[in-house]
Amino acid sequence: MQTKLRTLTARLGLATALGLSLQLASLPVAAQGTPKIVKKTPLDFPPEAIRSGVDKGVLRAKLTIDGEGAVTDVTVVDVQPPQARVLRRTVVEGLRPWKFEAGKAGSFEMQVVMSNE
Repeated sequence: MQTKLRTLTARLGLATALGLSLQLASLPVAAQGTPKIVKKTPLDFPPEAIRSGVDKGVLRAKLTIDGEGAVTDVTVVDVQPPQARVLRRTVVEGLRPWKFEAGKAGSFEMQVVMSNE
């Protein structure tokens, strides 16, 4: 059985007081669709990344949500470049408070692009 894939692209630019930004784009997901984001919080670029010489990174995170749209699990499954792994904790902790539309329980992946701009 083939699973039809659909790509949903959502870009989110969040500027902080320090001029930092986050862009978010979802990766291909199963045909039932990616749930709509109903509550999001900005992810701040961590100072420890700057101290480590990391100024950007692309992370792929797997999110699991329950039937009410609450994030129940976040796992970072890929980090590019590898030295940007210092951003993992920020992504995991930053995506946990997000809320999605109810009734779409399951898992999907999102690509998080973080940059110290």
